[in-house]
Amino acid sequence: MVTSAVDPDEDLVRRAGHGDPAAIQALVARKLPRMLALATRMLGDEAEAEDVAQEAMLRAWKQVPRWTFGKARFDTWLHRVGLNLCYDRLRKRREVVMAEPPDQIDDAPTPEAAMARQDLTLRIKAGLDALPERQREAIVLCHYQGLSNIEAAELMDVSVDALESLLARGRRGLRERLAPLAAEVSAKDC
Repeated sequence: MVTSAVDPDEDLVRRAGHGDPAAIQALVARKLPRMLALATRMLGDEAEAEDVAQEAMLRAWKQVPRWTFGKARFDTWLHRVGLNLCYDRLRKRREVVMAEPPDQIDDAPTPEAAMARQDLTLRIKAGLDALPERQREAIVLCHYQGLSNIEAAELMDVSVDALESLLARGRRGLRERLAPLAAEVSAKDC
C-alpha cells in the first residue's frame, strides 16, 4: 500500500511527542471531533461514541512519542484505531442477549420541525445500519468523515477500485431504503 509522503499532522505529532502542551491541545482539538463523529456514525450511540473517541485519543497520546513518520499518516492510523474500537463494541453488542429492548423514552416536548428532523435522521441512520458493515464503513469514511477515496481505501486496506465499488453498492442500497422518504417529501411539496 502506498502512503502519502507528506503528513499534515507531522509537526503537531512531533511537538506533541516532545510534550509541547500547545501541540497536544491543537492535536486533540483537530482529531477528537472527527473521532467522535466517526464513532457516533458507526455505533449510533453518543455515550459509547464518546468512550471510543476518548480511548482512541488516549492511544494516540501514548503513541505520539514513538510515532514513526513515513510509514503511515497519523490521521489514517488514528481512524483505524477508532474503527477497530467501534468494531470491538459492535461485536460485544452481538454477544449480549437481552430479554427485552431497553426503554428509550424522550418525554420532552419538541416542535414539529425538530420531530421531522429527528425522523429524517433516524431513517437515514436505519438506512446506514441496514447496509453491510464494509459498505457502511466506506460511506461513513468518505461522506461523513470527509476522507478522500484514496485515504479511505488505505484505511480500509482495500484498493481504490474496491472502495468505489463498496461506495456504489452502499449508495444504491441507501437509495433503495430511502426511496419511500423521497416520495413522502415530494408529496408534501405538492
